[in-house]
Amino acid sequence: MWQKMPGWAKAFGAAAFLCVSLAGCSHHHHPTVMAQAAAPPPIKSTPKPLNEVSDQDADFIATHRPIYSEEGVASWYGSPYHNRQSANGHVYDQNALSAAHRTLPMGSLIVVTNEKTRQSAAMRVTDRGPFVPGRVLDLSMGSAKATGVYRAGLATVRIDVYQTPKPIEEGGRWCVQIGAFEHERKAMKLRDQLERRYRTARVIDFAGPTGHWIRIRPEGDNREQAELIQRRLRPAEGDAYLVRLD
Repeated sequence: MWQKMPGWAKAFGAAAFLCVSLAGCSHHHHPTVMAQAAAPPPIKSTPKPLNEVSDQDADFIATHRPIYSEEGVASWYGSPYHNRQSANGHVYDQNALSAAHRTLPMGSLIVVTNEKTRQSAAMRVTDRGPFVPGRVLDLSMGSAKATGVYRAGLATVRIDVYQTPKPIEEGGRWCVQIGAFEHERKAMKLRDQLERRYRTARVIDFAGPTGHWIRIRPEGDNREQAELIQRRLRPAEGDAYLVRLD
């Protein structure tokens, strides 16, 4: 029968026979091992950005009462402070949830509520300010958006403090900050006057994004002394603010 088959059929049959034979040999002598899919790598938790409120912080807020509260006008700040070093030593991120306060301990855990819209957000105090009369809090741009202050620019807010790394009413390192001065020459002139007046204090002048500042640090960074200096000072240019350094 093989002899009677056409040539193309014989060739096809031989090829088919060879394939079957090879397949059979391969399967018999070299069993195919199915490749196992590599196990997916463990999911690493993304670390929270510096100063951001953690899940533990949120749980603490939900299960505790504020230890201190105050009301006042809040504003917000972004450029030119964005990506510059803030008072806590870290780089300021205008999109993170944070705030600047003049006297709350650095790192305090707070909840800010817009009294008009009732929007609220948890955040930490990471900077010092605002250095504008009549304002108590400066929000990051991210915090301003979360609390409905961004478009308005200013809003009356309630600040509820839930946790502080140091006591609010005791201790601390304090100073008096004056400014901002548009011209460095005027800042240096006032610095020289204050150095003669407060011989036991350190008087420092420094430049910021919006002008030049003077800072008076009483001996030992004593709060009572700083408060006394702040009450007595009546600078012709700029305003004097009591500021906590820690």
